[in-house]
Amino acid sequence: MASRSDVVNSTIGEGSVFEGKFYISGSLRIDGKFEGDIKTDEELVVGVTGKVKTDIVAKSVVIAGTVIGNITAYEEVKLLETAKVLGDITAPSISLMRGVVAQGNIMVTGGHRKEIQKMIEDSYQSGSSKGHDNS
Repeated sequence: MASRSDVVNSTIGEGSVFEGKFYISGSLRIDGKFEGDIKTDEELVVGVTGKVKTDIVAKSVVIAGTVIGNITAYEEVKLLETAKVLGDITAPSISLMRGVVAQGNIMVTGGHRKEIQKMIEDSYQSGSSKGHDNS
C-alpha cells in the first residue's frame, strides 16, 4: 500500500497490541491492534492487518484494515478495497475503492470551513428558478 510520505515516524507492528493515548508529531502506521486515542499532525495508515478502535484525527488517513470510531482528516481519507469502517468520516476529500465495507455518516467538506448544510441550502436557494412559471 503506497503511503504519501516515505518516512513513518512510528509503527505498531503486526501482532502488537497497544492501549492508551498516542499523540505524535509525524506519521503513524498500525498493522497490529490499537485501542485508545490517536492524534497526529501527519498521515495515519491502518494496514490490512490493523485493527483500531478509536476516534482518529490526522492530516490524512489511509485505511486498509478495520476501524471502529470516527475519522476526521484535514486533507483526505482513502479507504482501500480491504477497509472496514464503523463510524463517521469528515474530510475535504474522500476516496473509496470497490470492496470497502462502511457504516456511518460521511461529510465531504471540499475544504470549506463553514457549516456545510447551510452552504448547500444557500446554494439551492440562490439564482434563478428557470423552468418554473408562477403565473
